[in-house]
Amino acid sequence: MAQLYQMLRSRSVLHYSLTLTLSVLLSCSCPALGKKKLYIGALFPMSGGWPGGQACLPAAQMALKLVNKRTDILPDYELELIHYDSMCDPGEATKLLYDLLYTEPIKIVLMPGCSSVSTLVAEAARMWNLIVLSYGSSSPALSNRQRFPTFFRTHPSATLHNPTRVQLFQKWKWTKIATIQQTTEVFTSVYKEKLYGKKYVWFLIGWYADNWFKIKDPSINCTVEQMTEAVEGHVTTEIVMLNPETVRGASNLTSQEFLAQLMSKLGGKNPEETGGFQEAPLAYDAVWALALALNKTVGPLKAKGHRLEDFNYNNRDITAEIYRAMNTSSFEGVSGHVVFDAQGSRMAWTLIEQLQGGSYKKIGYYDSTKGNLSWYGNDKWIGSGPPADQTVVIEEFRYLSQKLFVSVSVFAGLGILLGIICLTFNIYNSNVRYIQNSQPYLNNMTAVGCMMALAAVFPLGIDGLHVHRRQFPVVCQFRLWLLGLGFSLAYGSMFTKIWWVHTVFTKKDEKKDKRKHLEPWKLYATVGVLLGIDILSLMIWQIVDPLHITVEKFTREAPKGDLDVLIQPLLEHCSSEKMNTWLGVVYGYKGLLLLLGIFLAYETKSISTEKINDHRAVGMAIYNVAVLCMITAPVTMILSSQQDASFAFASLAIVFSVYITLVVLFVPKMRRLITRGEWQSDAQETMKTGSSTNNNDEEKSRQLERENKELQKIIQEKEERVSELRNQLSERQALRSRRRASTVTSQNHSPPPLAIPQSDPRSLAPPPGYPAPTCDPHPVPPSFANSSSLYQPDSKISRNNCHTSRLQLLYK
Repeated sequence: MAQLYQMLRSRSVLHYSLTLTLSVLLSCSCPALGKKKLYIGALFPMSGGWPGGQACLPAAQMALKLVNKRTDILPDYELELIHYDSMCDPGEATKLLYDLLYTEPIKIVLMPGCSSVSTLVAEAARMWNLIVLSYGSSSPALSNRQRFPTFFRTHPSATLHNPTRVQLFQKWKWTKIATIQQTTEVFTSVYKEKLYGKKYVWFLIGWYADNWFKIKDPSINCTVEQMTEAVEGHVTTEIVMLNPETVRGASNLTSQEFLAQLMSKLGGKNPEETGGFQEAPLAYDAVWALALALNKTVGPLKAKGHRLEDFNYNNRDITAEIYRAMNTSSFEGVSGHVVFDAQGSRMAWTLIEQLQGGSYKKIGYYDSTKGNLSWYGNDKWIGSGPPADQTVVIEEFRYLSQKLFVSVSVFAGLGILLGIICLTFNIYNSNVRYIQNSQPYLNNMTAVGCMMALAAVFPLGIDGLHVHRRQFPVVCQFRLWLLGLGFSLAYGSMFTKIWWVHTVFTKKDEKKDKRKHLEPWKLYATVGVLLGIDILSLMIWQIVDPLHITVEKFTREAPKGDLDVLIQPLLEHCSSEKMNTWLGVVYGYKGLLLLLGIFLAYETKSISTEKINDHRAVGMAIYNVAVLCMITAPVTMILSSQQDASFAFASLAIVFSVYITLVVLFVPKMRRLITRGEWQSDAQETMKTGSSTNNNDEEKSRQLERENKELQKIIQEKEERVSELRNQLSERQALRSRRRASTVTSQNHSPPPLAIPQSDPRSLAPPPGYPAPTCDPHPVPPSFANSSSLYQPDSKISRNNCHTSRLQLLYK
């Protein structure tokens, strides 16, 4: 383009003097010849991509003929059209523009057609101070005044469709749209994705033929029926190029009279086969706009000492005057009211049509000059009305199933009632010895903790359906505190029992007696420590990082039916900023307690003690609570997004563990007291004959067991002593035999007798209270010490015709 400017500019300098001379000669000879001629250089595309010149050129010639006949418009001048075929090709237009500029006579105005040609001409025209008036250019790029300072057009810009569509969007309450441009493989490959129907509205340019979708195109693999179905209901916006009203404008012709004359000039050609037939009124009005603008400049130029015939390519004053006249144009033409905006683009009416039943129906007009929408109200839709501009997203909170909540709440309520019964029973019978030996205060704590855990089921099932969002954090805190404190009381008291039993009965014998009489306050202090740890941790959690509501969003769901809506499921959670950290601390601490409780319960399963007579039941309860808790905690975290499953799993785990704990700990006590009638206190029991026998059976059994162990130790010591003496005896006998043999060989007399040492009678003496042996003591068979049978007093072991002593041992 820069090279073109330089070439044309150099040619202008060379021919300037010749042009000026010819202009003077023509102006001098005009009075003798009558009207002075003003020449218009035009480019009409008679062929090419858009052969608009086929109808626009005859229309322009019709206008020139009427203008030249008028005595009230340019009476001293005659307009003459010099035109070439640009073939709608910018390259061809460059050559023709050169011919127009450097071939006499001088052209006062240039009139291109196609947008591509107008872009070239309008950008170069400012260098020759030429006004450019286009009749067929719609490109929005031509509205740039900095790039095209002298450009005007009677064809509205394509941007005129935008305010029309905005009016429609506002009428149908749309705020969002999507655009697709250019038919390429990217878009044609998804034509069959059902993007049509009552959920969609397509806006198309309205300059296509009315039956364009019925014409078979080899490049489109759709049938006519498919195309008809797809385009049904679409809306078109088209610039009004023929005045719909019956008015006579500047040319004194109505739009219908103009069409009749144009058809006559075309010689009966088919309008649909004649290029530019729709734009012909614009070319007709373009000539009238130019003529009226030039007519306006005659007076102002005369006042300044200029004339139109004085125009040359260096005279900026005449160009500026023509520009002002064009910019203020306003008249009624066959295409409607002609007026230009600040960018030189035509402001016109827009026709709005809709395809209904396979044919286009006019549904309204939009006047961009007044911003007025004329609506017929005959728009028709596949559905009940125009679709929404977007898929409506309905936020829907997921709430807990009320049937599930009520069912679990009933079980929790019955569990609380059972806890009250157990607590009442334990308090009422606290003076009974059997109840006293089960540490009733710890059992009371277990019952209270179980009831608190069951009470946590109710806030666990309360959600936004029952309380406002502002109150939901309070519900979250209730859940946390009831579960935490309930666990500490219920499990902590059971853990304390099993820990005390394990501590006492797994120590060495010399330390048992010191720990056997552990004060009850130490048990309560242990529970208090566990409870205090929970209270402290919960307080720190609540102060540092309090619980609040978080909303979880799920994948949008399509409802049943062909509705243009989506459901956005939402779920409320109790959470905090560092929820995972806090849960890790709590679960880690309580998990260690659960594992330790399982270990202690297993270690003490075979121990029997009167001080805590229900520790085996406590162990069973610990197994139950530990297993359920260790399963429930991770599963509820995994199922947190499924409100029904998460609540059912957590709440039923609480209910089952509480029920089992209460039944295991309290029902056997109730059954024993009911069946045996042991309702008296410890003082009352001692007044009854034989009442102490049953209570002392366990103590007697332990005493006999201790005595038996002591006797076994004594027997083992004696056996070791006897074995030592036997070894000594064998050595002496061997020594005696050797001496005897040596004496026989050396002496004739007999050796003196050897005294066999006897063992100390005290070493073989029986335990105190048992009869002494009737002969020399002999060792007890080794198998006796390890035998679990009762050694009878009349059993005999014959060694060297001597009976062993009879020891009476009690072994159980």
